[in-house]
Amino acid sequence: MNPYLQQWFTARAVADTGLDPDEVWTGFANLGGWCDRLEVQAYLSGLALIDELQRDMVSHAVNEMLDERSAPARRAAYSTDDVSLASGVITESSFESCTDGALQRFVTSSYAFLKGADAERRRLDSLAQTGLFGTPAEERFDRITREAQRVFGVSSSSLALIGERQQFIKSVTGPIGQNVPRDVSFCNETIREKRMLVVRDALLHEQFRTNPLVLEQPHIRFYAGYPLTGPEGWRIGSLCIIDDKPREFSLEDEMALRLLAGQAQRELEASVC
Repeated sequence: MNPYLQQWFTARAVADTGLDPDEVWTGFANLGGWCDRLEVQAYLSGLALIDELQRDMVSHAVNEMLDERSAPARRAAYSTDDVSLASGVITESSFESCTDGALQRFVTSSYAFLKGADAERRRLDSLAQTGLFGTPAEERFDRITREAQRVFGVSSSSLALIGERQQFIKSVTGPIGQNVPRDVSFCNETIREKRMLVVRDALLHEQFRTNPLVLEQPHIRFYAGYPLTGPEGWRIGSLCIIDDKPREFSLEDEMALRLLAGQAQRELEASVC
């Protein structure tokens, strides 16, 4: 199962059944999990991704708690579909049945968690460990943004890192990408999403239609971004494609952007001090 989908289903299980994340962490720790309380809370809030074994241990702790409550309707997901199905979890193929309202609640929970000073400090520490924020352009990243622009035929592609107050563009191909305050950055929203953020027409999008980057230069109409993570799975930036015209974005397009983001992720990991 895609790790972001596993995270989504597990977070839904916790939220929809009213489990206490602190109790989930206690159960996880009793199973031998090594992530600390904040890391598990960040995972359940959609802000950070932990490794596969730890994700499965969180899921097992959640499901054990649900078994005690006789609440089988919503189950936490495991990293493999076979185990998830045996546990009564809907799998990746069933993801599209999730409603927009449910997605919005998950994103909202990420916002709420991000307000915690400790969580944001850990995210910024993860960004700092890459040593990339504020550094000059590098061919290894420029090669990826050039390819993204070519594949999708968009105005621009960029790799953005989200600092405390500012978006920093590490690599950009085309005229649209720029350093802007964090609070207006599309990529700042991407790091709070459980999967890629796609805005087909920003002028018709409730959240972005009044954004100054839409109403003024560079007049963004289309955006698609995939979150990138730093050490310990904290989301620190995104690989995105941008256009000044609205456009569609198919499942094949999603896969192509995900593959390019995987290349960017590997370069980020190679940068960690």
